[in-house]
Amino acid sequence: MSTPAHGAGGVVAWWRSSLRLRVIVTTMLLGSLVTALIGTVLFAQVAEGLVREAVSEATAGAAQEVRYAQAQFDAIDRSDDTSLNATAKGIMDQITPPDQSGRSALIRSVGNEREARITTLAPDDFDVEQIPEQLPEALAQDPSNQQVMVTDVRLGDSQTALASVIVGAQVDIPRAGPHNVFLIYPMEREQATLDLIRQWFALGGLALLLLVGAVGWVASSMVARPVGQAARVSQQMAQGHLDERLPVRGSDELDQLAMSFNTMADSIQSQIRQLETLSMLQQRFVSDVSHELRTPLTTIRMAGELLHASREDFPVPVARAAELLYEELDRFEELLTELLEMSRYDSGAADLEIDQIDLVGVIRQVLEALSTLVNHTGSELRVDLPHHPVLIDMDQRRVSRILRNLIANGLDHGEGEPVQITLEERESSVAVTVRDHGIGLTEQEAALVFDRFWRSDPARNRTTGATGLGLAISLEDAKLHGGYLQVAGQRGEGAAFRLVLPRRQDTPVAVPPGPVPFPAEPPPLHGEPTLLHPDPAPLHADPDQLDGDTAARHADPALLEDAPTPRNLTETEASP
Repeated sequence: MSTPAHGAGGVVAWWRSSLRLRVIVTTMLLGSLVTALIGTVLFAQVAEGLVREAVSEATAGAAQEVRYAQAQFDAIDRSDDTSLNATAKGIMDQITPPDQSGRSALIRSVGNEREARITTLAPDDFDVEQIPEQLPEALAQDPSNQQVMVTDVRLGDSQTALASVIVGAQVDIPRAGPHNVFLIYPMEREQATLDLIRQWFALGGLALLLLVGAVGWVASSMVARPVGQAARVSQQMAQGHLDERLPVRGSDELDQLAMSFNTMADSIQSQIRQLETLSMLQQRFVSDVSHELRTPLTTIRMAGELLHASREDFPVPVARAAELLYEELDRFEELLTELLEMSRYDSGAADLEIDQIDLVGVIRQVLEALSTLVNHTGSELRVDLPHHPVLIDMDQRRVSRILRNLIANGLDHGEGEPVQITLEERESSVAVTVRDHGIGLTEQEAALVFDRFWRSDPARNRTTGATGLGLAISLEDAKLHGGYLQVAGQRGEGAAFRLVLPRRQDTPVAVPPGPVPFPAEPPPLHGEPTLLHPDPAPLHADPDQLDGDTAARHADPALLEDAPTPRNLTETEASP
C-alpha cells in the first residue's frame, strides 16, 4: 500500500508530466474563481433588493397600523382606568401583521412617568428582549417618526433566528402616556427566494464549471495532441529513426510549427549523415595510416636497433643521435598502437575477452611490471589489498592497461611523494583508487584529464614520455566493461583516480558511484597496507643500464599484455 508521501509524489509527477491536466485544472480554478466572484456580487445585489423591498412594505404597512392604533387609543373612555389594559391588548391584537409569523409588542416609552400603567403586551412566544435597545432610544429622541431595523429574531419554538424587519413607532395612550409600538415582519418569503436563488446559483456555477472544464479539455487536446506527437517523433529521431516526420494537414500555427520541425529534422538528418560520412572517412584514414606505418616502422626499428647497438663505434654526436632515435622509436610505436586502439573504439569494433580473474593478482602483476618506474621516481607505494582473491569478470589485458596507466600517472605526477592504491569490495562491484600527493589538478583540469592528447603542463618533463592517449583509452576500457573511471584533485594536494568495475558482466554498475572523496585519505580496508619502497640503488638510474627484461617492459608496456600472470605478492614482500 502506498504511503501519503508516495501518493503526493505521484500526483506531483502526474501534474508535471501532463500539459492537458495543468490546462484543465488551471482553467477550472480560474472559472471557479470568476464564477464565485460574479455569483457573490449578483447574490448580494439580489439580497439587498429583496431586503429593501421588504423594508419598504413593512414601513408602509406599519405606518397604517400605527395610525389605526392611535385612533383607537384616542377613542378610549378617559374616565375608565380599569379596562385600560384590556382595551390596549385588544387594539394590539388588531394591528398585529396578518401573516401568521408576524408579531407586535407594546412597551412603555423611555421617560414616561405617568401613574397609569399598561403592562408590556407581547405574544407568549416572543421575547421582547430581542428588540434592539437602539430602537427605544431612537424613538425617545425622535417620537414623531418611525424607526426601522433589520435583525435576526427567533419566533415561536424555532431555535433558528430569522431575518426580520422591526418597525417601531410611538403612540399616546390617554392617562398612560407615550408607549412604543413594535411590529415585527419576518422575511420568510424573501429568505425562501434567496435560498432558491442560491440553489440555482450553485447549480449554474457547477454547470458552468463543467462547461469550462470541457472547453479546457477540447482546447488542451487541440494543442496537446500535436505537441505529444512532436514529442514522440523527437524521441524516435533520438533513437536513430531520422526519417520520422510530423504530418501537416493545414496552415494554422501548429501546422506551421510542424513544417518548421520537419525542415529542422531534414537539416539535422543531412548534417548527421555528413558527419557520419566524415567520421567513417576519418576512422578509416587513421586505421589505414596506422596499419601502413607498421611496415616502415619495423624497418626503421631494425635499423635503429642496429645503430643503437653500434653507437660506441660512432662519434659522440652520432652516438647521441642513435640513442635519441632508439628512444623515440619506442614512443612512436606506442603512439601507433594507441591510435589503432582509439580507432577501434571510434568505429565501435572494440570487444572484450571476458574471463573470471583475480583482480588482486592483476594489480600485483602491474606493480611488479612498474617496479623500475617506482625506483626511478623514488615514490613509495602504499598498497591496501584484501588477503583473499577478488574474482570479477574482465578482460585482463584492458584492465591491466587501465591500472598501469593510473599507477604510472600517479608516479609520474607524484613528485616523489607516496602513492596509495586501495581496493574496495562492494556488493556488486569493486573499486580501485589510486591516490598521489603530487602537483594535483584543478576542477577545470579534472574535467579535461580524459581528453585525447591533453596535458596539464605541456612544457613539463614527463618521466614516462606518455603519448597523451593513455587516460582516454582507460576511460573507454572502463566504459566497455560497464564501469566508471573518475577523478578528483586539488592543486598542490595531489589527485585521486577511482576505477569502478562490476563483478559480473551481466550486472553492470546501474547507479553511478558518488564523487571521489578528496582530499581525505581513503580509510585502510584490510589492516596495515603493504609498503613498496623504491630501491635506492637504481634511483635516477639510466634506463640503458637496467637489465634487458626490466628495461624492455618499462620501454614497451605492450609486452606486459602478453606476459603470464606472476604469483601474488604476500603482505610482507617488498618491491623486487
